[in-house]
Amino acid sequence: TDNHSNFQTNMLSIPDLIKKKRDGMKLSDEEIKTFIQAVTDKTIQECQTGAMLMAIWQKGMVAKETVTLTKEMMTSGEVMSWPDEWAGLVVDKHSTGGVGDKVSLVLAPALAACDCKVPMISGRGLAHTGGTLDKLESIPGFNIHQPIGQVQEILASVGCCIVGQTEMLVPADRVLYALRDATSTVDSLPLITGSIISKKGAESLSALVLDVKFGRAALYKDLNSAKELAQSLVEVGNGLGIRTAAVLSSMDTTIGRCVGNSVEVIESLETLKGNGPDDLMDFMICGELLRMTGLVSELPEGKKRISDAVVSGAALSKFQAMMEAQGVARETAQQLCSTHTNYYSILRKSKHQMELKTQDSGVVMDVDGLCLAQILHKLGAGRSQAGAPINHSVGAELLVSLGQRVNKGNRSMTVTSEIPPINRLQNCLILGSDANTQTCQQSLVKEIITH
Repeated sequence: TDNHSNFQTNMLSIPDLIKKKRDGMKLSDEEIKTFIQAVTDKTIQECQTGAMLMAIWQKGMVAKETVTLTKEMMTSGEVMSWPDEWAGLVVDKHSTGGVGDKVSLVLAPALAACDCKVPMISGRGLAHTGGTLDKLESIPGFNIHQPIGQVQEILASVGCCIVGQTEMLVPADRVLYALRDATSTVDSLPLITGSIISKKGAESLSALVLDVKFGRAALYKDLNSAKELAQSLVEVGNGLGIRTAAVLSSMDTTIGRCVGNSVEVIESLETLKGNGPDDLMDFMICGELLRMTGLVSELPEGKKRISDAVVSGAALSKFQAMMEAQGVARETAQQLCSTHTNYYSILRKSKHQMELKTQDSGVVMDVDGLCLAQILHKLGAGRSQAGAPINHSVGAELLVSLGQRVNKGNRSMTVTSEIPPINRLQNCLILGSDANTQTCQQSLVKEIITH
């Protein structure tokens, strides 16, 4: 019994841990471990977890605490392990969410075509940002639920897969994620960092690039707060032994020309067929990942290898193989990947199709991505509550680009939905006079952070 009482005196109780953090003190590795273990085993009361989350939100954590928090969350469940011959080749990217962000659908197969292994565990859409899993589920038969053994088989045969978080991966995150929402502690740097990096850490990656968005249509409205998050993510990722870099990119308009689910799958397939818009064909993130794995020595060389994989059709074949490996019928996958295909013979089409026309002449100064996403969300393309169904066929395609001259009555956008679309869509497009054209052409990527 002596040992037992010693153990008791060394261990702070959960209320003591909460008090310690509430009073602004640093938690030791052991104390953080105790907290996360209690969360995972459900031996802590929900109100205590909520109180600890609020204490962390109020007082923050130093880098060492955040690394420990993330590591404990990561090891709260199963951690993937890969064959030795894949050493250095297992890579992934994570985006903090944007409008029309279909980059993963192009990036995963392109990286697989360059000999990387991409075990992408992705998320669903919530609020106005779309989720990669929702987009893929607009393809009939595509199954995002794959057990870990199956993920390894798909990576061996294809090289990439895009799946949802399984029950066994990072269970502590699932509990904390739900409670953060309920306790208004979502926007805390250590908690966001822990949530993102623990899931990526459980993939046992060699290299990771984070695409941290800032701007009107992003979670972070300004560059500085996005940069703070990027630095925290990079520091903790590297602290877990993953080579980690972050790209800061602006998110005021949309990525590509399409926003929705089915329409974004079509745009991704068109990009893989070599007909993509410029911003989707900018392979900065992929190039950086190839550089980090050592497959190439310089970023431009990395971008060129990815570009070659897309132009040659190698990335498209990987996407087709991935669809088949994840449950899509072979004919369906072949048809989606063939040139000049009729996508809507496979993907669901909405009842209403409406073309918007420009109401004035001028130059397209701005496309308000947030405004567009929120309207499509109301039309059924998104969800307000986790687990709610969405309508994959709702979407919009922009027919004009920034800086383009338009005349009154030009076609500006097509919208598909089950109910007639709302007139507010006109407000998403902002026209101006010639004088200001310079301001609207901007590069998306602002900087890369590697340490």
